[in-house]
Amino acid sequence: MDGSPLCKRLKEARLAANLSQKNLGIAAGMDEFSASARMNHYEIGRHAPDYSTLKRIAKVLKLPVAFFYAESDELAQLIQQFSKLKKSDKIIFLAKMPSQES
Repeated sequence: MDGSPLCKRLKEARLAANLSQKNLGIAAGMDEFSASARMNHYEIGRHAPDYSTLKRIAKVLKLPVAFFYAESDELAQLIQQFSKLKKSDKIIFLAKMPSQES
C-alpha cells in the first residue's frame, strides 16, 4: 500500500490497546485460524482491509475509521481525541475553530 498511513496507524492502535494481531482479528470477527496472518498482512501493507472490515477493527479499538487514514501524527491525535468528546463538547470545539471562508 504505497504511502498509506493505514499500516502505521493500525499497528500503533493495536499496540496501544495491548492486543495481539490474533486477538484483534478475532475480536473483529475474523476466523481464529487466519486472524493473525490477516492482521499481519494489513500492518505490513501486503493487503488492505475493505471498509467493513476496517470498521469492525476500528470498533474493537474504539477509534473512528478516519483515524487510520490520517497522514500526520497530529491529525491522527486530533481525530482520536475529538472522537472521545461528548456531542456537546464537539459542538463547542467546532464553534471555536477559525473560519476558512475565502
